[in-house]
Amino acid sequence: MAEPQHTLDCDVLIVGGGINGAGIARDAAGRGLSVVLCEKDDLAAHTSSASTKLIHGGLRYLEYYEFNLVRKALIEREVLLRAAPHIMWPLRFVMPHSKGQRPALLIRAGLWLYDTLARRELLPRSAAINLRCHSAGKPLKPEFRCGFAYSDGWVDDARLVVLNAMDACEKGATILTQARVDTLTRKGAGWEAIIDKPTCGGIRVNARYVVNAAGPWTAQMLHVATPKEGAGHLRLVKGSHIVVKRMFDHDNAYIFQNRDGRIVFAIPYERDFTLIGTTDIDYQGNADNVAIDASEIAYLCQLASEYFVNPVTPADVVWTYSGVRPLLDDGADAKAVTRDYRLEVDDDGAPILSIFGGKITTYRKLAEDAVELIAKALDNRHGNWTANACLPGGDLFGAEPQNKSVLGFDEWVRKVQNHYAWLPPLLVVRYTRAYGTRIHTLLRERATIADMGSEIAPGLYEVEVEYLRKYEWARTAHDILWRRSKLGLHVSPEAVAALQDWLTAHPMQFR
Repeated sequence: MAEPQHTLDCDVLIVGGGINGAGIARDAAGRGLSVVLCEKDDLAAHTSSASTKLIHGGLRYLEYYEFNLVRKALIEREVLLRAAPHIMWPLRFVMPHSKGQRPALLIRAGLWLYDTLARRELLPRSAAINLRCHSAGKPLKPEFRCGFAYSDGWVDDARLVVLNAMDACEKGATILTQARVDTLTRKGAGWEAIIDKPTCGGIRVNARYVVNAAGPWTAQMLHVATPKEGAGHLRLVKGSHIVVKRMFDHDNAYIFQNRDGRIVFAIPYERDFTLIGTTDIDYQGNADNVAIDASEIAYLCQLASEYFVNPVTPADVVWTYSGVRPLLDDGADAKAVTRDYRLEVDDDGAPILSIFGGKITTYRKLAEDAVELIAKALDNRHGNWTANACLPGGDLFGAEPQNKSVLGFDEWVRKVQNHYAWLPPLLVVRYTRAYGTRIHTLLRERATIADMGSEIAPGLYEVEVEYLRKYEWARTAHDILWRRSKLGLHVSPEAVAALQDWLTAHPMQFR
């Protein structure tokens, strides 16, 4: 590689643009630390956009006595719902019950514990339900006569990553996408990283502290930085999902139990679809090329078909996605591997912090714990702040997170629709869900449909594409259609090609 053309000096270099890396960048930048984050692909390009998209305590983890993890996640569930009510919202789950499954008394006890492990203000309690007279019973086979309902939260996982990166950037962090760390070397009291970013000719970063938040590549990154062993704690578990046409008309989600002890969710998705997943299997391949296989599709279809009146077949699948979760290796079966995290510091010289494990619900707490370690090492005394701060766009009724933003979201949307009465109501709904109060930035100086620019693809105008490139690091049609939005499910291949042609015809200097 040629001599880098640019040099950056910072307090903290973060390797990895998934949810943990972006969360740590946000927290650290908010404490006044200078931060550089490097991601080899797009933000949330891998594991962090391939979750089941739930903000939840993890009901099934109670079976494995993970009480501390569940309690921590339940606390975070409400913190996050308040901080980003536009990309997160409450969701009611229905668990059908029949003979041969976990005893009803055990489920009742588990749900009671789930309700009481942490303070709960936003979500209703669990309850037993009669599926013969409940709307959720209609799509199910008649043998499912009773069940249970409880509440958790839904999240647009990829947008959660982007919002953390945006907040970090607004607080002074430098966010570099399409930027691969080629070398990472201790130099005196700090680190020198050589970063391959083709659009700017390469970058040298001098940092006092390094955070290894590379997800499935944590072990490889640690090996680049130091010859010491330390990544044996990591276990790669693949989770795959399928998407089919919408299978039910109500807004509840389902949680299905399988004989092998695994559970699968069926969730309303993008208005017209149902999301079914996930699988939990050990993974040994290249994390860059992870994809669902035929046996996983068959497994998910078979399990869903055991519950729904209308069977699900592989031919019904309109889209799939897979991700590799970098979990702590505690020796358990893949389905039971802990979702807790471990932070390990190698301070034999300039310090490097490696992140092992974690789940999307506890990312903010993980970031807070990580930055506490960093701040102590760098003598930063700012203190914790993210528990009482909205993410970009989440400040619907003021700068501080509040219950009203979650419970009054629909009311707020109606006011926004009245303000932008010249826009189609469904488009305003999509904008408010994606951007929250940043809709006003998106639509600044726009007063008619003509002001939106050309409609590059159905429902996608030039003004939105320009916003995503300027503020959210989107570069390709795939970035826009599958991570910044899920419009890819709704548009034709011709529309995808038209968007990519437009991007090519309108080049810009990317950050």
